[in-house]
Amino acid sequence: MIEWIIGIFLAIGVFFNLLASVGILRFPDVYTRIHAATKCTTFGTIFIVLAAVTYSIYSYFWVEKDPAWITIGIHSALVVIFLVLTNPVGAHAIGRAARKSGIRPHGAVIDELEGRL
Repeated sequence: MIEWIIGIFLAIGVFFNLLASVGILRFPDVYTRIHAATKCTTFGTIFIVLAAVTYSIYSYFWVEKDPAWITIGIHSALVVIFLVLTNPVGAHAIGRAARKSGIRPHGAVIDELEGRL
């Protein structure tokens, strides 16, 4: 049963990471590519790490009582926390740098930030 749950978490994570890859290839400008890269990969990575945490908890309680499994689960949870905190900040920095370097959004008719930066 636990293998099915872990498999579902991994499938959801791989699907969203694949969706991010398609978005990076298909979207027309840097701003929409940043959106695809940060939103989908963050969500996909959360599910992949959730599968790793589930496996580590399962291994600790039902396979062997090795504390290394709990350490792996805690480290994986910390990875998710740091990813959720740093991914939006990095995307904002890339978008702001693109805007300051003069890259306009694709198909933008009205530019509300013209002359403000």
